[in-house]
Amino acid sequence: MGAGHEHTHATADSDRRWLAAALAVILVFMIGEVTVGILAGSLALLSDAAHMLTDAASIALALWAIRLAARPAAGRMTYGWKRVEILSAQANGLTLLLLAVWLGYEAIRRLIDPPAVTGGLVLITALVGIVVNLLATWMISRANRTSLNVEGAYQHILNDLFAFIATAVAGVIILLTGFARADALATLVVVVLMIKAGVELVRSASRIFLEAAPADLDPDEIGRAMAARDGVVEVHDLHIWEITSGSPALSAHVLVDPGRDCHAVREDLARWLHDEHHIEHATLQVDHAVPRLLDIGHADDHCEDNHGPAHRARGLQPER
Repeated sequence: MGAGHEHTHATADSDRRWLAAALAVILVFMIGEVTVGILAGSLALLSDAAHMLTDAASIALALWAIRLAARPAAGRMTYGWKRVEILSAQANGLTLLLLAVWLGYEAIRRLIDPPAVTGGLVLITALVGIVVNLLATWMISRANRTSLNVEGAYQHILNDLFAFIATAVAGVIILLTGFARADALATLVVVVLMIKAGVELVRSASRIFLEAAPADLDPDEIGRAMAARDGVVEVHDLHIWEITSGSPALSAHVLVDPGRDCHAVREDLARWLHDEHHIEHATLQVDHAVPRLLDIGHADDHCEDNHGPAHRARGLQPER
């Protein structure tokens, strides 16, 4: 456990370093982009700058969440502050969606009445922005992206990279053809990408807040497999959820054959859950099954209000 604890702290420290480096790069470029966007009269550049502002905010929020999540469990916070990382991810998803609505409105308005746009400034700034965002994207990709918190910051930066590519294309079109609406069309492309990323982040964060089982863990499949383990008669009140992204937890009431050692069965199940499904936080209430359950295969009176289906060992009649 000590080695794992040190590894977690080392990963968090590494994540903080990469995120802080990306934040510094983005802030420096954002200031320059706002200046050029105003001079060029480019909505695409100003929208990119606004997006970069949310990028900076998302990275700062991610850094704060990592620091807070490192606090140990204490007092009323029995799981510690790990769920703060999910709050950060959801906030990042919501800001992407809100920003997409605003930029979409502005882009449609400029499609109807396009202002004059300086294509050369747009193109040069966009090309520099691509380089800057490639660097920032690479930095954040070096952090632990299995964390939904880090993934939220990464999606912000990745979408900004796509935005600069679209803006560069718009700059080329404006330079070659004078078609000013290309600036607004580039913004709409970015809006679609922002909506997609925002919806994915909000959906993933909401699943954790609603205590849903992780996408890669099927409760029914795991329940049946647990019931098939040696000595197990029934598994019910099975719950699988995530404390934070990448930290699945499980609790269940397990009934075992009266002739078997409850402690040995519990250790076997805990080891199997860890090895097969990487569930390190498993809370198992283990009791001997009453003869009535073994004889006729009906639920006993041990739990008056079971949550979810009861998984039975083979040979026992399923609950009706």
